[in-house]
Amino acid sequence: MPMISVDTQFGRLGIEETDGAITRLVWDGQDDGPNTPLLQEAAAQLTAYNEGRLERFDLPYRVAGSDFQRNVCDLMYAIPLGETRTYGDIAKELGQPPQPVGQACGANPIPVIIPCHRVLSVNGLGGFSGDGGVETKVALLRHERAAGLLI
Repeated sequence: MPMISVDTQFGRLGIEETDGAITRLVWDGQDDGPNTPLLQEAAAQLTAYNEGRLERFDLPYRVAGSDFQRNVCDLMYAIPLGETRTYGDIAKELGQPPQPVGQACGANPIPVIIPCHRVLSVNGLGGFSGDGGVETKVALLRHERAAGLLI
């Protein structure tokens, strides 16, 4: 699958495209394959986000997995910049317990673009599956000026 990489304050992020949709974001990504128009747009949006000029990603994405996984990712994608939700908030919206929501957040294949870092546990930060773990989650939230709740 083609991948483009972008250097950000959160590390070198690789964005992967499959059949016209973003399907993965990884740390330490490498440029691989043709730079499609979608990958170029994704790189431009990620750069703008990194520079504080983008509030919402507008990219077609596809999440592999169950309907539940896709539903959780769709709800995370809708969380506005600077805001957070809890695993319980999302669980309530889906009529599910919070634990599987936390597992679905942790399995998000497109972190940052699908902002799983904006989902917190009721009594703390919760986890983060990206490189750097919770410290990266805190850095992303600070970058988005959602860190007031962390201080």
